[in-house]
Amino acid sequence: MAVGAASKRLSDLEHALGTTLLERHSRGVSLTEAGLALQRHAQRILSDVDQMTADLSDYASGLTGVVRLWANTSAVTQFLPAQVSGFVRDNPRIRIELEEADSHEIVVAVLDGRADLGIFADRTPALGLHVLNYRQDRLVLVAPAGHPLSRRKAVRWAQAVEYDFVTLAKATSLHKRLEMETETLGRRLKNRIQVRSFDAMCRMVAAGMGIAVLPDVAVEPLLKPLDLRRVALDEPWSDRRLLIGVRDLDGLPRHVRVFIDHLCS
Repeated sequence: MAVGAASKRLSDLEHALGTTLLERHSRGVSLTEAGLALQRHAQRILSDVDQMTADLSDYASGLTGVVRLWANTSAVTQFLPAQVSGFVRDNPRIRIELEEADSHEIVVAVLDGRADLGIFADRTPALGLHVLNYRQDRLVLVAPAGHPLSRRKAVRWAQAVEYDFVTLAKATSLHKRLEMETETLGRRLKNRIQVRSFDAMCRMVAAGMGIAVLPDVAVEPLLKPLDLRRVALDEPWSDRRLLIGVRDLDGLPRHVRVFIDHLCS
């Protein structure tokens, strides 16, 4: 496009929008704040067009559906790897897009349509969602060998909070649960280190940085390799459920329903 034609189009666009997009000076032009905002929107549109092209090319090559799944760390770590791989093997024309997030973020993502379904911890406010039971999830205390609690078969939470903890990030439902239960006792959680995975939690515990609370299934493979001790939590909240939430179960596409049936089987 000729420079004159491009300049005319930009002037017409400024006139249509009612604002100046470019600052014109002797050395050239630069974007105004309005111009920068337009640039950001234009880049987002171009990115969406690229993604649309990629998605449609998938359908052209035989893809029959995409499932947008958001799940919390417990589900991603313990249950979904085997289930998702088995489903994809049996249904190669259905693509699973998995996003790991905090339980509260997952509910919001399902409600606003960014996710077809979410897997989150019970006791997470989920008003507006249709909820299904997914899995039981038992929390246990993990301590290094030689820790004062390591020889106990079970402990109450009031005993555990006397010690330093290794925890997940504060935004996670598990961390919020531990903080809430500690505040109920009139105490503060001695949060020494925060990490982003159950594996990292266990390795920090093994290094003597504190004790931790995490799902029993997640710690099982690491007990012997890291010489850790598992101690039961004698609290009613240590038994929790993982839930599947959707906006409208009856209105879901067939391939999403098939995936949910697979998860619940």
